[in-house]
Amino acid sequence: MKVSEVMTAPPVTVAPHVPLLQVTRRMAESGVGSVLVVEDETLRGIVTDRDLAVRGLGGGLDPDTPVEAVMSAHVVTVDALDDVQAAYRTFRRAGVRRLPVLDGQLLVGVVTVDDLLLDVFRRLADLLGPVAWSVLQEPPGPPDADRAPYVR
Repeated sequence: MKVSEVMTAPPVTVAPHVPLLQVTRRMAESGVGSVLVVEDETLRGIVTDRDLAVRGLGGGLDPDTPVEAVMSAHVVTVDALDDVQAAYRTFRRAGVRRLPVLDGQLLVGVVTVDDLLLDVFRRLADLLGPVAWSVLQEPPGPPDADRAPYVR
């Protein structure tokens, strides 16, 4: 499975000059915990709700301060065509919770730890669905004498 199959697209983005208060509102309206900072179609950084709470508004900065003042400029990314396993490895190696997804140099989405967790749950449901259904179809009580015993 490719990263592009589990990512959220399009990503929520803002320009570097956008004020912190506007970024906070954008996050709330979009229901996301981070926004990507983009200038001239180039990824410049990422800002999270924690960045805003600790270094931004919660740190005493003016609400009109540009988001570039609190964004993380060093952004770890993955490619849209990477296998999902590459995203797992990147999350473990980088210790981040969100990875912007690029198609070449073009920003196309974002994949989060939560996205991968949902993927794991879907795979588990696919695996356990038939097993659960067969258990539900099994009559209660001891096995019939006519049926062969269960052998491992």
